Amino acid sequence: MKLLNDFRLIALLCLTLGLAPFFPEPHLWGKLKWIAGGATGMQPKDWFDVLLHGFPWVLLIRVIIVKLTSKNNA
Repeated sequence: MKLLNDFRLIALLCLTLGLAPFFPEPHLWGKLKWIAGGATGMQPKDWFDVLLHGFPWVLLIRVIIVKLTSKNNA
């Protein structure tokens, strides 16, 4: 459970797995644009790819929310 709350590790995951490959644009960004455009032609492997590259960002948002709410409750 400690790994899921380690901000530095999750930030590293976001900058590596979350954005890889970096050129010509971050992979996740391209997939999100594809989904915003209607996701025409997306196959199950593309949806899995979105989950794989998006999961570190979900963890980052979760850690930020936990940190902000724990400061307000303490």
